[in-house]
Amino acid sequence: MLKTPDKDGIIFDIQKFSIHDGPGIRTVVFLKGCPMRCSWCANPESQSKDPELMWLDSLCRHCHKCENLCPQRGLSETPEGLKKIDRSICTACGICDENCYATSMQLVGRYVSVSEVLREVLKDKPFYEQSGGGITLSGGEPLAQPNFAGKLLQESKRLGLHTTVETAGGVPWRNIESLAKYVDLFLYDIKSMDSETHKRYTGVPNESILNNAEKLSALGAKILVRVPLIPGINDSEENMRLTAEFAKRLNAQGVEILEYHNLGAPKYKRLDMEYTLSDVHPPSEELVKGLISISF
Repeated sequence: MLKTPDKDGIIFDIQKFSIHDGPGIRTVVFLKGCPMRCSWCANPESQSKDPELMWLDSLCRHCHKCENLCPQRGLSETPEGLKKIDRSICTACGICDENCYATSMQLVGRYVSVSEVLREVLKDKPFYEQSGGGITLSGGEPLAQPNFAGKLLQESKRLGLHTTVETAGGVPWRNIESLAKYVDLFLYDIKSMDSETHKRYTGVPNESILNNAEKLSALGAKILVRVPLIPGINDSEENMRLTAEFAKRLNAQGVEILEYHNLGAPKYKRLDMEYTLSDVHPPSEELVKGLISISF
């Protein structure tokens, strides 16, 4: 669990047989840590750069074993039967996770080596070769771990894998520039073309993000612009028109709309976080079709 010179990257999942994160059949490696705090984030467990504990209430058998084993005495249960995690003293040691037979206590995030990740990725190499797929780095924000991501991408290319990176671009330019030559395709999120709106709902303005995209384009990188479509936030025709114009200036491969969903909302409760978009519903099919027509 501990970070070592060999295990210097932290991930929270590896997803196989993905067909929505780059060309062909892919294995997606989810790196932990993100500088943004998007209100609609479907993976809140990706935001912190450190391992953290989640409690799944539907699986808990209330045996109190985790509370008794916790070396920090950071676990307790309320009279209503809700598990309380004192995150101010939790060290994410993993003892409760390892000893919970019901798997209701789950530690999210583990330190890994490049070779460890690639051993898992290469198990499906025949599928990549048949479909034109490969490895995709996602997050969180994978470029927030530039050293680990760079080594993983470089070794992936040496092994003949197609490489894709999903990024929101909200990192220092040096993080992107250092590994761009090892990336076959960037899936580049543009949340909003209006900087004030961007800051209100992600925590950061968008100037450096757009600037990074322009610099990346100047390097000759292949870019597919993606827009997470959030009703009432960035779903106006004006925003989509500006996004499409910006994508054309980048000589991007196109603009892809990612429709909002709230499937990640239960995770917020498990992490003692607040989900602020509970009243937002997925966009209508009519709206999506209209905006797709503008994006091309």
